[in-house]
Amino acid sequence: GYYRDDGPQFVELAMSLQELESAVSRLPAKELNDFARWFEEYLSAAWDARIEDDIKSGRLDDAGRRADDDFNAGRCKPL
Repeated sequence: GYYRDDGPQFVELAMSLQELESAVSRLPAKELNDFARWFEEYLSAAWDARIEDDIKSGRLDDAGRRADDDFNAGRCKPL
């Protein structure tokens, strides 16, 4: 599969994790840096999408209510 720059996607790969690890370990320094930068951005976008899905589905509502309750009860302190 190929990466498209329009958000995180999970595509079926025609290689195993071991094959991917081996390919990455053979990258020249510049390509390894480029890959690392891309992968970090990919993971960040995937994390953002997961949090957004959790918010939309209401999975974080209870945690938000507890945080509000703690704040309103004075159980929070400035960072």
